[in-house]
Amino acid sequence: MTRHARNCTAGAVYTYHEKKRDAQESGYGTTSRRLGKDSVKSFDCCSLTLQPCRNPVVTKDGYLFDKEAILQYIITKKNEYSRKLKEYEKLRKEEVAEEEFKGSAKEREKIEKFLKVEKNITTDPNRFNIGKKVAEAAVAGPSSSSSISNMSNGKEKSLPSFWCPSQTPNAGKAKAKKPDSTIYCPISQKPLKVKDLITVKFTLLKDDSDKGL
Repeated sequence: MTRHARNCTAGAVYTYHEKKRDAQESGYGTTSRRLGKDSVKSFDCCSLTLQPCRNPVVTKDGYLFDKEAILQYIITKKNEYSRKLKEYEKLRKEEVAEEEFKGSAKEREKIEKFLKVEKNITTDPNRFNIGKKVAEAAVAGPSSSSSISNMSNGKEKSLPSFWCPSQTPNAGKAKAKKPDSTIYCPISQKPLKVKDLITVKFTLLKDDSDKGL
């Protein structure tokens, strides 16, 4: 808005005519550009290497590649898939082992809790009144004290702490995701197979001056 306030009919609205004139004067905001030959790929050049093809092949969608370059691309993608598959299997084994460890830890916790209750029953002289106490507690309902629920019964010791590195909560490990074995075309991003590549043979057109237009 370089000249909006200097116009004799300056108003509150910045008109399209003023925008267009300011864009022409400042050179900012224009979308028209003239592309040279260097920015356009030649007809016989590979879409990957941008060099003239020695053994040209074309996909079903019409994209031209050098056979050596596209085969190297496919081999690289297959090796990458094999590497990702090994990482996926390793993560899956770790997840299964972690789940088994958590299950065994819960079982041990239940056993320890059961043994602790049994020990309290055998050592408590008033063990016959336990059922009565449990019934009275159930009738009384939850405690009406003003203490916060996550700060009572020893829960305050297990709360996460953002200022202690050992107690900082984290999102946990990301679940293993099986990699996709499909190889996609680097240009069209559609599935690509070697058997779908079509060999192309370019023929130079002879300049026959005897032929008419």
